[in-house]
Amino acid sequence: MEKTINKQDQILEMIAQELSISLKQVKNTIKLLEEGNTVPFIARYRKELTDALDEVQIRDIMERWQYIQNLEQRKEEIVRLIDEQGKLTDELQVQIQKAIKLQELEDIYRPYKQKRRTKATVAKEKGLEPFAEWLLTFPLSGSQDEKAKEFLSEEMEVLTVDDVVAGAKDIIAEWVSDDANSRKWIREETTRTGTIESSVKDGKKDEKKIFEMYYEYEEPISKIVPHRTLALNRGEKEDVLRISVKPNVDFVLRYLHKKWVKDERSFAASIVQEAYEDGYKRLIQPSIEREIRNELTEKAEEQAIMIFSENLRNLLLQPPLKGKVVLAVDPAYRTGCKLAVVDETGKVHKISVIYPHPPVSKTKEAKAQIIDLLKTFQVKMVAIGNGTASRETEQFIADILKELQEEVFYLIVNEAGASVYSASDLAREEFPELQVEERSAVSIARRLQDPLAELVKIDPKSVGVGQYQHDVSQKKLTESLGFVVETAVNQVGVNVNTASSSLLQYVAGLSKTVANNIVKKREEEGKFTNRKQLKKIPRLGAKTYEQAIGFLRIVDGTEPLDRTGIHPESYPEVIKLLTNLGFSTNDLGSPALMESLSSLNISQLAEELGMGELTLKDIIDALVRPERDPRDDLPKPLLKKDVLQLDDLTAGMELQGTVRNVVDFGAFVDIGVKQDGLVHISKLSRKFVKHPLDIVSVGDVVTVWVDSVDKNKGRVSLTMLTPNE
Repeated sequence: MEKTINKQDQILEMIAQELSISLKQVKNTIKLLEEGNTVPFIARYRKELTDALDEVQIRDIMERWQYIQNLEQRKEEIVRLIDEQGKLTDELQVQIQKAIKLQELEDIYRPYKQKRRTKATVAKEKGLEPFAEWLLTFPLSGSQDEKAKEFLSEEMEVLTVDDVVAGAKDIIAEWVSDDANSRKWIREETTRTGTIESSVKDGKKDEKKIFEMYYEYEEPISKIVPHRTLALNRGEKEDVLRISVKPNVDFVLRYLHKKWVKDERSFAASIVQEAYEDGYKRLIQPSIEREIRNELTEKAEEQAIMIFSENLRNLLLQPPLKGKVVLAVDPAYRTGCKLAVVDETGKVHKISVIYPHPPVSKTKEAKAQIIDLLKTFQVKMVAIGNGTASRETEQFIADILKELQEEVFYLIVNEAGASVYSASDLAREEFPELQVEERSAVSIARRLQDPLAELVKIDPKSVGVGQYQHDVSQKKLTESLGFVVETAVNQVGVNVNTASSSLLQYVAGLSKTVANNIVKKREEEGKFTNRKQLKKIPRLGAKTYEQAIGFLRIVDGTEPLDRTGIHPESYPEVIKLLTNLGFSTNDLGSPALMESLSSLNISQLAEELGMGELTLKDIIDALVRPERDPRDDLPKPLLKKDVLQLDDLTAGMELQGTVRNVVDFGAFVDIGVKQDGLVHISKLSRKFVKHPLDIVSVGDVVTVWVDSVDKNKGRVSLTMLTPNE
């Protein structure tokens, strides 16, 4: 038992060192996870136990713990399998226990693995293994041919001395290939000094010349950046490119010679040399090439998923435009621009269509209809989708707004995924009477009013902020993006009386079934008036209630604390605190309470109330700003009144724009012309930039200068480097 405990402590210590956190944090986090607590709940309501680890750190601990658990299970399995063969030694067992990577472990197990029939297994079946072992003693006396004759056998079809030698070489080649230390050294050396090369395989399949730069390309393996790995993989998958790993063969062979040839004077030296050369070229090199390319792909996928996740997080946490009636326009040519007027609560008041563009060109009627809608519903904000005919529609709307006396602004809204949502079962359920394009217009309006609440209805992979998203493991991508959405939803909190089932199912602990049950109960019995009522929801048990309830808000209920992020488990202490200060729960957010709370001694008060300081600080924040939305602290979207054309752009022109996507090589910025402009990584800052995400995020409003314009290709290059700085 003690041995097991020590082993577990070693694992926990290893995780703590790897993630640069304390052993206590790791131990407590794993204990909380194993008790069935969710990541958002631990991050928000168990800060004392984790020393305020955030969701990402908690997930990292969880993933590393699972990896090491799997590694330990595999070690036990390998020890058992080798032991069953009667080949387990103390030295081998120590080697297995010391392995810290699955790859390293599999290398150790390789010689003992049951193989399909190989040249070496055939040679062993013919009884040639003792001859191979004899050669590796590098005899200085005796005759190779005489020794070989001892192994001739008609029955085994070993008819000549050459047959014996050839079989022995096959056996030695496999021994060389199965040697864990050799494989490790060769893998590391090839990664360090080898190159990855690509050549054109079938240029006809690359009509748009997307992969042209890789038709004749070579780069050190150690230098290749993730997005190039994914580009090469895609070129290979589409049968355009041929990819290979080129190691420093001479250097590797010199290493193998030193390791395997123990005495140059022996006649066996030349035979063993031929064997290790064959073992390397036939067995090791192709295998190591696959392993290196898999490792490069894994790293590239991790990077692409990380970028997508970070972009998605920033997109989801875009500040909502609260309290605005919005007129949304889903642009189109032939089928007309669909219109939707949506009030401050997201309710649809009007659906219509106009035809301001060719081939119909009813511009005058369209203009009159827009003006009528703006005045009737007192619209102050127009949201225009960025799809087909977006810029022509923008020009049309901008011209109308110039003529109005009232201050009305417009915004271009990224409608990626809106069509996916509009055609979904969810959209049909929400708006059964509307056409697909009409639902799309409603979605565009709501994206402006509350991006998070609307975007959760769409598969995260469809929101248009990825990089090589179809070239990565879809399982890993889905898991990572799901985690991002869950984290964002719980950080913001959810109004249980207005939230859709799509939003509720991302709340910590809530399943899709429970989310649907909440909506059903709300529709049948009306609004919830306090959090306790949620205990009666079918399938919402005590543990689920504990995990979810702090993230579910009731704004106009009977208990004022229910509109905050304070967990009901802390209500008695909160009421005690307010009573001691001479206030009640009806005073939340009042200037007098804010002033009283600002002068408290947190340490002393935490001790009096019997709670942790971190939890108390969160409670005080919630009492000061009861309906705090973390998105309110972010810069608001860039509102517009006029439009730009590509022809208006000149080098050096200063503009403001919104970052739409961040990739490995730069950031795409919407500056109000048809095409987003690219700020290359080299133009983001005068200091060294490791990755564009270190400088910009999706949704940032940035000042840029036009670097160059290619009107033929419709490309705009931008810079964030201040001219003449």
